[in-house]
Amino acid sequence: MSARAICSGWVRPSVMPGFGMTLGFTLAYLGLVVLIPLSAVMFRAAGLGWQDFLALATDSRTLAAVRLSFSTALLAAALNAVFGLLVAWVLVRYSFPGKRVLDAMVDLPFALPTAVAGIALTSLYAGNGWIGQFLEPLGIKVAYAPLGIMVALTFIGLPFVVRTIQPVLHDLDAEIEEAAATLGAGRARTFRKVILPVLSPSLLTGFALACARGVGEYGSVIFIAGNIPHVSEIAPLLIVIRLEEFNYAGATAVAAIMLAISFILLLLINLIQAWSSQRMGRA
Repeated sequence: MSARAICSGWVRPSVMPGFGMTLGFTLAYLGLVVLIPLSAVMFRAAGLGWQDFLALATDSRTLAAVRLSFSTALLAAALNAVFGLLVAWVLVRYSFPGKRVLDAMVDLPFALPTAVAGIALTSLYAGNGWIGQFLEPLGIKVAYAPLGIMVALTFIGLPFVVRTIQPVLHDLDAEIEEAAATLGAGRARTFRKVILPVLSPSLLTGFALACARGVGEYGSVIFIAGNIPHVSEIAPLLIVIRLEEFNYAGATAVAAIMLAISFILLLLINLIQAWSSQRMGRA
């Protein structure tokens, strides 16, 4: 790499290998791990033909499963965005006995096998469980219902939000809040006008990660969901059922629908995140 190339602005000096080599490895790795498997799903779906694909995709059971998977994932991610921000705020801004233990417990859904999480949640929220026995007399059915799916997705998605927000909160100086207070801003206004704009890109990232994990979650959901068609059957389970029936066309159609909707949702969230970052930069 010549000094003229560096000075021209086309190449930046770096300790890593050249741009061509690193770009080639990046594209090859992403192609083998991500693009080729996803392309295989789309090519298999395209081979069905539009009429067959639409017939399989618009099946009432398929639509119900896809709708349930995405709606519960979005609701659980939104819930984690609120309470994950609160948990991260407490862990960063306050000191109290047992803080390290609580901080380590946040990562428990990462280390815990999903099947174990599903069994534990089912035993807690079933009609005869420790918590479910008090909820069902009130008419609140958690286990073997869509609400149970949202509980499971909230459990496995919380660490994504907390761990995404924590570094930003560490870098956010508390003096900014003090300066806002000296200028007469109340706590709510300080949070809305000063803190939230800084946290919004990381908050959206955590939301997107939790939502993406929730859409494809299988192990922790099938135990607590009940898996009733048109009621509490998720799309990943329907794919497994179609494969067990040797209905590969039906499984491919469901997978293609989930892939397309997931890509659109993540694209929208990334666009909103980029817009929020640009707006904060101009401010």
